[in-house]
Amino acid sequence: MNRTMHGLWRLGLAWLAIVPIAPALAASGNIGPRGEELLTIDNGTVKVGIDRAKGAAITWLSSAAYPKNMVNSADPGRLIQQSYYAGLRLDRRAEGQSKAWSPWSWNPIQGGGVSSWARVNVFKRLDERTLFGETVPKLWDMPDEEASALMRQWTAFEPGVANVVVVRCEFIARRAADDRWGPARLSPQEIPACYFTRTFGTVKSYLGDGQWRVETQRPGPPWGRTRPPRHAMAVFAPGGQGIGIFSPTATQPWNFGPHGGGASDSPTAGPCVHVAPIDRVLLGPKSTYRFRYWLVVGTGAEIAARLDELGQKYSAERAELADP
Repeated sequence: MNRTMHGLWRLGLAWLAIVPIAPALAASGNIGPRGEELLTIDNGTVKVGIDRAKGAAITWLSSAAYPKNMVNSADPGRLIQQSYYAGLRLDRRAEGQSKAWSPWSWNPIQGGGVSSWARVNVFKRLDERTLFGETVPKLWDMPDEEASALMRQWTAFEPGVANVVVVRCEFIARRAADDRWGPARLSPQEIPACYFTRTFGTVKSYLGDGQWRVETQRPGPPWGRTRPPRHAMAVFAPGGQGIGIFSPTATQPWNFGPHGGGASDSPTAGPCVHVAPIDRVLLGPKSTYRFRYWLVVGTGAEIAARLDELGQKYSAERAELADP
């Protein structure tokens, strides 16, 4: 991505186990078009994958009705990934900090820094239904500086539902208590940061009972901000296929909007579409933060039906924060 954009893009639970879905699911590993290693699960309706070369973030999402990859992965700041902020904004240009991102707060990114991808400790299938990754993130503002943190992620299918992916995230800060970024500060967190191909340029908030509200925003950044009443938004391609994001632990208006023009369906193109549910959290040097979110694929009617079901089950879910 254009590095001068990312900072504007970025800023804008009950801890439940994932229960495996009963039917047997196909699981496959494959090599992507640029040689990256992609670990996938596929239930015949949805295929989702995490990439070892890209911080074990989600880099693949497709469906039987839309077999092309929906995720934009043009650089480490895209993907569908974990992204967090904490502490003071510091000018570290003398140490190699990107001029475009100075001053900047402590910002560990699952994908990586401005010019490098993050390191993955663990990358595997827990079973034929669940993918797991453990990542050492990088600080976004530096070319190649690992953050003192760990990110863990479980990616699976929502039990008994063919077109819904559930993602469980855990963030563990391992900063020194007296480091330069200082104590906990109330900061926005992207739960998660989502970047889709530019063809998904129609953005809607879900109102419940099958009703949608179209959200309009000029190509950014800066991004638009809106508060979806059911903690759910979706993006749609011209043919009617879409991706819904349900993030019940979001507490703030969501960031959203397109970047660039056209309607490219290329996962590596510069233009893209961004959606990020936002929470505000006191992340301290030793904090652990956990949350879940859901991805739903299908037509508007199919996504709406699933969002109603998810809302009934999980609307009271809250994020978990330890050691703020």
